[in-house]
Amino acid sequence: MLRHMHEAAHNADAPGERPAGARELTVRSLITAMVVAAVIGGSYPYVVLKLGFGPNISVVSAFFGYLALGIAFRNFNRWENNIVQTAGTSAGQTAFLCVLMAAFDMLRMDPNAGFTFVLQPHMAFLWLTTAGILGVLLSVPMRQHFVVDEKLTFADGVAAGETLIVLDSRGPESRSAARSMALGGVLSAILFAIREDARLIAKAWYRVPEMLALSANGAKMNVGISWSLLSLGSGMLVGFRVTVSMLLGCIIAWVIIPPWLLANGWVPHMVRREMLLWIMWPATGVLVAGGLTALVLRWKVLVKTFRNLSVASVDGGDFPIRWVIWGSLASAAALVGVQVMLGMSPWLTIAAIVLSLPLMLVGIRVLGETNWGPISTLSNMMQGIFGILAPGQLLPNIVSSGVTGSVASASEGLMQDYKTGYMIGSTPRYLTYAQLLAVPVGAAAVSFVYPLLRDNYGIGGDNGLQSPISQRFVGFGIILSKGVSALPHGAVAALLVGTAIGVVLTLLESGPMRKWVPSPAGLGIGMLVPGSAVCTMFLGGLIAELWRMANKRSQAQFVVPLSSGFIAGEALIATLIPILVALKVLHLQD
Repeated sequence: MLRHMHEAAHNADAPGERPAGARELTVRSLITAMVVAAVIGGSYPYVVLKLGFGPNISVVSAFFGYLALGIAFRNFNRWENNIVQTAGTSAGQTAFLCVLMAAFDMLRMDPNAGFTFVLQPHMAFLWLTTAGILGVLLSVPMRQHFVVDEKLTFADGVAAGETLIVLDSRGPESRSAARSMALGGVLSAILFAIREDARLIAKAWYRVPEMLALSANGAKMNVGISWSLLSLGSGMLVGFRVTVSMLLGCIIAWVIIPPWLLANGWVPHMVRREMLLWIMWPATGVLVAGGLTALVLRWKVLVKTFRNLSVASVDGGDFPIRWVIWGSLASAAALVGVQVMLGMSPWLTIAAIVLSLPLMLVGIRVLGETNWGPISTLSNMMQGIFGILAPGQLLPNIVSSGVTGSVASASEGLMQDYKTGYMIGSTPRYLTYAQLLAVPVGAAAVSFVYPLLRDNYGIGGDNGLQSPISQRFVGFGIILSKGVSALPHGAVAALLVGTAIGVVLTLLESGPMRKWVPSPAGLGIGMLVPGSAVCTMFLGGLIAELWRMANKRSQAQFVVPLSSGFIAGEALIATLIPILVALKVLHLQD
């Protein structure tokens, strides 16, 4: 297995070869792809809303494809699984936009926002579908430049390619990997089912504590150890350096700062929700400044990208360029119509689409080099722009950020899939078909599942799915609509300090001391994600690192499938429970 993985790693920058006659876009691969897309689209929102970001869905989709194809067929191959994995990634990237749906609800729940708009499920489906398809089409011509010519890393795409190669080996180690994922999924599902979050087992409660509080204040700030294998598995995938950075951000934001804020009277109560309204500003400063500084450091690369766009070729294996042009115009027109129904004027939608183009290119470049997709950062940038174009208007501010977020999310997902396909020799046109077909499947799944998650678990509260990304969208929107006076006391200074820290850390991160410098992205996210999840993720990163030091071979073989199972098990059960409640199969007890 290690031989296969090393071959994949060494050949990640060289095109793979597909044997003559090997099946690729088949009826069974398409049917399986749509099923996996529906599963990923329905389960991923819980992961994103709980953790505040989305773990590597490409690898999870590859494992789901392997399991789903393997149930019915014995002779499938990595190229068919690549179709399934691509569809799962597309649906997951679409489902990531549940953070925007949550932002609408958070704004409406805020009595001071004066926001009354309700995003109905059918409108969410149309909005996410049209914007997602536009993002896929706009990014199609960029494959030649970013993947083939520039040979950017796209680490998640490489990981998915390695996974497909390993799973296609058909050896006993491949079966061991599948069993590891299944074991992780079962354990995670069982643990979630007996936790207080699920609130039922045979219509009874098993009072298992949600976390082990570190202190009285820690309990109020949700700092501790969460009984969640989803968080543990996510930490194992994210890695030690990033999880250490997240833990550092968590300690600063939720152990050190709250008593100081309370003592100075800047925040009236030791309540996480009130504290978050202040802490989100230095955290946002770290994230936004870190992302922008990274772009500035790569300005020569960006200039080269724009100069070479005109020579990016589209060969016979790519999606036809004329389809890209007409499809983009049609989907853009459809998006204008949908956003008119959302209450946004056509010219503002056209402005959002045009401005999203350069941001999309920036996002792909940053993702390709750093493996960090700055979707929320780019969306916040669009919010700032619309604070000027539509001052004092909350609805256009959030909707415009949704256009940028959808385009960036879809384009980044497609480029990762192109990288995976490039490694194993898949036909890019077929991967594009799979992406386009999976966008509405993912949009339908998240539009149906999100209201169930919101109604059964809560959104934004101390005990609900807190979705820190959504809270940041809401915070930016409110401040841009009311001006600087609406900020909490000291928030501007905190924003400036966070900005300076983000710049300095990014500069240091680009030098030889990278290994010892905290990740600005990890630091900022650690300040926003619930501390109980951060601490558990740190344990996951620590376990994976110690495992690697003790037995590198077994760690390389089992860490990805086991972690993926941890993530999938809880997410699937968390989604299944509200669906069964809605169907009146199960009944939650108060």
